[in-house]
Amino acid sequence: MKMTRRKLRETIFLLLFRLEFNTPEELWEQVDDYFSDRQEIEETDETYIRDKLKAVISGLSGYDAKIMEICDGWRISRLGKAELAILRLAVYEILEDEDIPTGVAINEAVEIAKIYCSEEAPRFINGVLAKLA
Repeated sequence: MKMTRRKLRETIFLLLFRLEFNTPEELWEQVDDYFSDRQEIEETDETYIRDKLKAVISGLSGYDAKIMEICDGWRISRLGKAELAILRLAVYEILEDEDIPTGVAINEAVEIAKIYCSEEAPRFINGVLAKLA
């Protein structure tokens, strides 16, 4: 069954979140395991997720620099790991993905934060991304 855009984005976030606890090599092993355990995921969705994940990871230092520029006075290490993964994905979408309107990228990041982060995180993420847009 085809995944919704929201489910695709949430899956990318969940896999990207693992980067904070693993080396890139370990992460890709986990990505392979993730997909081998889920035969119901269509090949096109798996390709989309892998491509997006690869794109975000390849530009990570630049996205982190953008986040730190906006979060004046904060260090990456001070941000919650879930918040950081959400921001990295959203910054990638805003700066690089022409298929996703900025407002959609921001809204989706806020919605993911509502599920996986503290009560204050959605407002924080919205504020950071609004400064980028």
